[in-house]
Amino acid sequence: MNNEHQNTPSPAYNQAVLESYTKIVKQTKALLATVKQEPLRQIMEMESKEQIVVGTILHELISPLLYLRLECYKGNIYGIHYGYAACELATEFYPLTSAFIRSVYKLTIAHDSIDIQDCVRTDWVITETAELFEYMLDRNKHHSFKVIKHKSEQQNGKKLQAA
Repeated sequence: MNNEHQNTPSPAYNQAVLESYTKIVKQTKALLATVKQEPLRQIMEMESKEQIVVGTILHELISPLLYLRLECYKGNIYGIHYGYAACELATEFYPLTSAFIRSVYKLTIAHDSIDIQDCVRTDWVITETAELFEYMLDRNKHHSFKVIKHKSEQQNGKKLQAA
């Protein structure tokens, strides 16, 4: 893990993390669009309009199956947290959650010449995404509720494969 960004990140580092995160969100929504059951395509989404300081959550996406957060950490370093519904290998959602996890890591491995691998934070990982979604749905103050339109894997151009 590269720790050179831990003390003084360059603006290019945070921009690279933001660009990668934006791609992850797009892929996450495309994955969720392949789910047939509408309740599982529902999301709560929040984007901060505040000045970015340590502790600011820049963006958060919560669904019953997947979770993403872009946050500003100590030293004004952007970091990505994620979560997923823990699924048994035999369930229909295992390919989706494993594809999501792979996309988080694939899209943060390298960004041009900037090493942003250390932006993925694993000090906590949410595995009870459905419970978090229900909690936020009942107590929402900052998130927008949306339903992602269903698209088949073929329509979406995505082929999900189990890890």
